[in-house]
Amino acid sequence: QVQVVESGGGLVQPGGSLRLSCAASGSISSVNTMAWYRQTPGKQRELVASITSAGTTNLPESTKGRFTFSRDYAKNTVYLQMNNLKPEDTAVYYCNYRAGIWGYWGQGTQVTVSS
Repeated sequence: QVQVVESGGGLVQPGGSLRLSCAASGSISSVNTMAWYRQTPGKQRELVASITSAGTTNLPESTKGRFTFSRDYAKNTVYLQMNNLKPEDTAVYYCNYRAGIWGYWGQGTQVTVSS
């Protein structure tokens, strides 16, 4: 079993920054992927960024250049630094830990970009 805990959401003005953190604990596999997704009402959850245990990252074009994704392997923690935030970045952000066929989600953290 793996526990996934997110933190760092909140309200920010357009152009501002936020840093999200996600820590995984429990039965951590040496081969895994940690990722951030986001979801708005009525839409499917979409990938924001992912990183494997080997260090391979994936950031969609919509977030490249504004979002930075990093990982502390010793702490099994990933960080999402979000800069130049836009109103369309408003969503619930979810962290996901995946190893093999097993996937675990955090409870989600709300990010609201509004003036």
